[in-house]
Amino acid sequence: MIKDLFSRVRQYKAKTVVTPIFMVLEVLMEVLIPAIMAQIIDVGVATMNMKYILLMSALLILSALLSLLFGVLGAKFGSEAGAGFSTNLRHDLYSKVQEFSFSDIDKFSSSSLITRLTTDVQRVQQLFTMSIRMFVRSPMMLIFASIMAFRAGGILSLVFVIVLPILAIGIGIMVKITYSYFNAAFKGYDRFNQVVGENLSGIRTVKAYVREEKEKKKFKDSAENIRYNFTKAQKMMTAMNPMMMFVSYGCMIAISYFGAKLVNVGSIDTGSLMSIFTYSGQILSSLMMTGMIVVMYTMSKPSMERIAEVLASESSMDENENGEKVVADGSISFENVNFGYKEGSSVLKNINLEIKSGEMVGVIGTTGSGKTTLVSLIARLYDTTVGSVKVGGKDVREYNLKSLRDSVSVVLQKNNLFSGSVRENLQWGNENATDEEIEKALDIASALSFIKEKEGGLDYHVEQGGANFSGGQRQRLCIARALLKSPKILIMDDSTSAVDTKTDHKIREALRRDVNSMTRIIISQRISSIEDADKIIIMNAGRIEDVGTHDELIKRNAGYKNLFETQTKGRE
Repeated sequence: MIKDLFSRVRQYKAKTVVTPIFMVLEVLMEVLIPAIMAQIIDVGVATMNMKYILLMSALLILSALLSLLFGVLGAKFGSEAGAGFSTNLRHDLYSKVQEFSFSDIDKFSSSSLITRLTTDVQRVQQLFTMSIRMFVRSPMMLIFASIMAFRAGGILSLVFVIVLPILAIGIGIMVKITYSYFNAAFKGYDRFNQVVGENLSGIRTVKAYVREEKEKKKFKDSAENIRYNFTKAQKMMTAMNPMMMFVSYGCMIAISYFGAKLVNVGSIDTGSLMSIFTYSGQILSSLMMTGMIVVMYTMSKPSMERIAEVLASESSMDENENGEKVVADGSISFENVNFGYKEGSSVLKNINLEIKSGEMVGVIGTTGSGKTTLVSLIARLYDTTVGSVKVGGKDVREYNLKSLRDSVSVVLQKNNLFSGSVRENLQWGNENATDEEIEKALDIASALSFIKEKEGGLDYHVEQGGANFSGGQRQRLCIARALLKSPKILIMDDSTSAVDTKTDHKIREALRRDVNSMTRIIISQRISSIEDADKIIIMNAGRIEDVGTHDELIKRNAGYKNLFETQTKGRE
């Protein structure tokens, strides 16, 4: 897992490699300084040799300056490598998500994917930067300082042999306990992002139903869950500092006590004793830093696992890059199709259906009857569980996915517009569309008149989500965007529900008149929106209950007739 994540360094590999080198050089300079100080005291001061003192002092200053230079260069290259690594990691994650099918996104959830792209990547970046700097510097400092301490103090250095195992055991126990809390905290971020995202996207509904207090409670509960787990983990981590300080001061006292005795009997020089104090500080600080690295690793491990899970996931839908790239026509065939969103569930049951190219087809049924699911299989937003869906005479899985979706335009129930101009939004359907083509599509969708009234026309700014347009206007813009693809099949999933009946009629007339070569599938709850269709499909509990023209269904289907009469009375 770590190898796979760190392989995302790519073009920042050189900076990643030179950073540890500078760290090692910095450590070498730092451990030389106490040795030089010891020589100045034991040789220069003891013999009053000023020439020797000045020479060693110059060497001392040079070592300090080099240590500073190597430290600055290590920090510079390490920061650039860390920032570049996180950029590549986010890019790879985002690219992987773009390959996911709807079912893959359902599996992870949108809020969880956002957390992995933001908070989790930030944690891993911090670990990466610390790894190439401190993870190299601290062990090197520990090794070199220990060697120099043994060289200078001999038997006195045995103090460290006792201390190191105690610290290692203590750190290991804390890491084991805190891991579960950090893991729970990062999962809590998924719920937190979900609550915030739902609140902001549905803020109008929240305010319309005066549910601010309930939303505040949901936010507080999710934030409290994160606080609780982080607090429990941090409480355990705070025990590290007292333990480190206890060991540090214990070492100092032991070195002072035994060092004084050794100096008295002449077994060790004063300068060497001073250098041991410095080396003990370096050893203990490197131990503390190593402990911090372990803590950072513990905090980051859940994030690494969550990121690696996404990167290792293969899309459940094969894009079939070498598949058929030309869709012959807009004919559609369902053959013994069964489908469920989860294993063991069944949303569509034994669907058999034939739609001729160029037909206008209406789909009606109660909520949850499977209307949206049915049309989702045509563009391979999902794949069938059993059976096959054919477009242009071929199974949809035989087509290159991009080619198939370029031939099928879907206007979903939820209409998404993006910040930018009206022109930029509509060119999602065809990035090379001319203004003339755009205006023609707007005219068919009965949207041209209100766009011309806007300041700037096609250059009018669309706010995020199309908030500066009404629901009906957003629907008509999305229909125009779908028409610009010039697809073989146009699917409108209840996409005129927010449009008045007069405008709805104009749109249907334009669809029949101007794009009659296109297969048009219209899902609606209003019979008036589909009564002039070539055939109407009635869905019920995941099955096709009946298929026929409006007049045929009025004669033989009591449920359809009752619904028509109810809606007609309401209209009258």
